[in-house]
Amino acid sequence: MAKSLITGGAGFIGSHLVDLLLEKGDEVVIIDNLSTGNKVNLNPQSKFYEMDIQDPDLEKVFKKEKPDFVFHLAAQIDVRKSVENPIEDAKINLLGSVNVIENAVKYNTQKFIFASTGGAIYGESEVLPTPENYYEKPLSPYGVHKLAVEKSLFFYNKTQDLDYTVLRMSNVYGPRQNSSGEAGVLAIFIKKLIQQEQPIINGDGGQTRDYVFVKDVARAFISAKNKTESDKFNISTGVEISVNDIFDKVVSSLGINTPKVYQDARKGEQKRSCLNSDKAIAELKWSPEYDIDRGIEETVEWFRKNQS
Repeated sequence: MAKSLITGGAGFIGSHLVDLLLEKGDEVVIIDNLSTGNKVNLNPQSKFYEMDIQDPDLEKVFKKEKPDFVFHLAAQIDVRKSVENPIEDAKINLLGSVNVIENAVKYNTQKFIFASTGGAIYGESEVLPTPENYYEKPLSPYGVHKLAVEKSLFFYNKTQDLDYTVLRMSNVYGPRQNSSGEAGVLAIFIKKLIQQEQPIINGDGGQTRDYVFVKDVARAFISAKNKTESDKFNISTGVEISVNDIFDKVVSSLGINTPKVYQDARKGEQKRSCLNSDKAIAELKWSPEYDIDRGIEETVEWFRKNQS
């Protein structure tokens, strides 16, 4: 039986991955400081350590558990917060990540799988959908630090023989997503509309994103686990959808009639983002199973049951 360690395993994406790994027969260890994760998301079949990835005691967990696979998802996830406080973002997303990598190397982890970002690394791309070989030009400390971790993994691969896979995800949505400020627009819209509050659209709503369902993302991590050569992959649908269209789909799914209300656009917000996942389809043998309508239906159903 393989042992997998997941940082951020009480979080939105991490908890879905934990469930799937357990379903596949792995022994699962979770490290999460619960800053954005939630104990409610913890699978009782897993082993949980409440700990920050920056903690020097992280080594004690690795020494005791000696995981075969490390899935590194713990992060500061708010792009705006990274702009406001780049030093804090660097401490968590760069130095914290290096702490995890160092321990993975020291305790002979077979494979390191890193949750990176697509849109924040490519910036305002002139090629859409954007492939992995497109020039990286992050416009936020969040994107800069995620890219720095990718480059660090390349270094550890060449110097310490660490096998790794990087997943550059587009906009992930689905059940368990945090609907507070750092969350995706879909979760915010659904939560507010269920509570009969008025969601606000930044700018004209014409900005586009590539939305990929969380269960598809969890499957991508499983596919990455079995990839033998170190590389990076976009995990996405390759479909651009505007914020206006997302709003309309959520309203339709809820069976209500709510008007759109707009406010000034946020400075520095990307206008368009869409990733090409052909490489993942070809090499990871992965492809998304959920289209946006099916994904929204399942997400709305979850929020209805868990709106408290």
